[in-house]
Amino acid sequence: MEGPAPRVDIETRSQALGSRIRAERRAAGMTVRGLASRTGLSPSLISQVERGRATPSVATLWSIATELGLSVADLFNDEAEPAEPSAGNGRRRSTAEPIQPHESRKAITLDGGVRWERLTSSSDDEVDFVYVVYPIGAASCEEGALVRHGGREFGYVLSGTLGVRIGFDEYVVRPNDSISFDSSMPHRLWAIGDEPVVAVWMVINRRADPRSKLFSS
Repeated sequence: MEGPAPRVDIETRSQALGSRIRAERRAAGMTVRGLASRTGLSPSLISQVERGRATPSVATLWSIATELGLSVADLFNDEAEPAEPSAGNGRRRSTAEPIQPHESRKAITLDGGVRWERLTSSSDDEVDFVYVVYPIGAASCEEGALVRHGGREFGYVLSGTLGVRIGFDEYVVRPNDSISFDSSMPHRLWAIGDEPVVAVWMVINRRADPRSKLFSS
């Protein structure tokens, strides 16, 4: 009997992220400076991310994906991997298998070692559904910054303790706790204590306004 399928190499997947972002930016007819202006990020940072010389934070990736009209799940794809065909209403029609085996999940690693693994077998325009790991001390963005974007978020913590700031309020999400909130509220996530945080996260209707932006607190 055959053993389990080999796990996708996370670092290889992460290295492909920059070229994927560059390809999508060019396809949108946008320059690096144009994308920087729309997202509030520096042209230097975007250029370094595209060349694989800098790893984006969670907040930076949200900003870029939103401005390019992508679901975060799109960024797990290889540059040459085609999008699903349109269903005729501007949304992609998924032709993928309904099951995503855990051995072959696509993954990317972000700034601070934050890891996202896509839980759907293909990109989906209506939901971002991911398995997330926040290493000890990791956060979605710098302490003095918050991010907001369209949609609504739902999270379930499997292990570790997650800090969540929404506007001026802070919450502690423990194992087996869950949280949901309007993603248009400025927010930040971070690992608390001496144990990594493992959670299942979902964002629906992310393409709704407002566009993703970073805020200083």
